[in-house]
Amino acid sequence: MKALLAAATSAVAAAACTPPALLPDLKQAEDHVHAGEWDAALAAYDDAIESCKAVKDETRGRETCAQAHLGRAELLDRMGRHEDAAAAYEATPAAIDDDPVASCNATYRAGKLRLDLGQLVPAYQLLWRAITDYPDAPAADNALRVLLLDGRRRAPAELYEQLQLLADRLTNTEIGDNLLYSMADLAKTELGDAAAALAIYDRMVEAYPTGALFDDALWHGAALARAAGDARGAVARYRKLLATREVAWLNGSYNSEWFDNSWLQIGITLRDDLRDFERALNAFRQIPKDYPASILLDDAMFEQAVTYERMGSRDRACRALSKLHEKWPDSKYELERGPNMRERLRCKL
Repeated sequence: MKALLAAATSAVAAAACTPPALLPDLKQAEDHVHAGEWDAALAAYDDAIESCKAVKDETRGRETCAQAHLGRAELLDRMGRHEDAAAAYEATPAAIDDDPVASCNATYRAGKLRLDLGQLVPAYQLLWRAITDYPDAPAADNALRVLLLDGRRRAPAELYEQLQLLADRLTNTEIGDNLLYSMADLAKTELGDAAAALAIYDRMVEAYPTGALFDDALWHGAALARAAGDARGAVARYRKLLATREVAWLNGSYNSEWFDNSWLQIGITLRDDLRDFERALNAFRQIPKDYPASILLDDAMFEQAVTYERMGSRDRACRALSKLHEKWPDSKYELERGPNMRERLRCKL
């Protein structure tokens, strides 16, 4: 009930509070952009950059000036004047009193443009600056993605070292878990150090229990733990991931892409690595209970059939295969594995 009241209050407030109208120069600039009149738009942006300074409300003035500077730089980029656009983006933070969100966006875009222009040194300086100077701004994550994409093919070891330094320095910021996640990805993929990757994923779980990448860290960490021979550790990580479902259901509508997959992997790990068949079956059965619309329902049924066969229960394996054929005739398991298994067990459909 409280949530409904809060939502209603927010809706009323939103309806009563309309955003202020754009300055005439800025609106004129945007109108020219929409009409494809780029030279006129550029002149209007120049006027808006001057007129925004006269806005009496400090917050609105800063936001309007940021719009004008970013709009002008973006227009220069669209006009093919990439060098001028990069310079305009670079000049934006100082021109708007270093507003964190807009300044980070401008710095990131300047770095991306410099990179596209092949100017590696200034590009990397700008992209790192977007992260170090504005670690709580959304565009810092964009800068990190660009650095990871480009740096992992140029010098992954050096990139890893730099990320490690920043991860320690920026622990209590919004970008902190993203830095660790990028490190783990590099360690696992380019550097071939699965143990380091697992340690980083575990560090993420401890340091950022409410972070957006918490479940991803558990998922990838579980896979690495199992590959290293730690089946019980893998199952524990999958279960910890699933425990977030209960918390989320109490506090909102969060759903992880890994939930049903985790039950499937728990079942497979219990069966194949720990030979705990009954608990494996319970894990597979949990998928249709909790996720009746899951795309893994046929996987769960086939894995039950495999488990029954491993247990020496031919009849229950055949019943599971029959249900698979009846409910999911288009399943990938009906191409080879299901028919071959039915033939091997001499099942009757």
